[in-house]
Amino acid sequence: MAETREVMDMREASQYLGVSRDTLYKYVYEERIPAFKLGNRWKFKKTVLDRWMEKQSTQHEGRARRKTRAASR
Repeated sequence: MAETREVMDMREASQYLGVSRDTLYKYVYEERIPAFKLGNRWKFKKTVLDRWMEKQSTQHEGRARRKTRAASR
């Protein structure tokens, strides 16, 4: 597998995250994912995306546990 660069463009970030470019554009414009503009192009830092994904997965796991506990009552 090719090495992932620290700063990625839209195409690279969508491949890295496993989502379509359309979905990634939607997340950027809804401010759901960390990104920045360099000139007129959206860019993504790999380390920032990794932290964001970790936070998202932790929040999702916490919600799933709460739902499971509530359902078992």
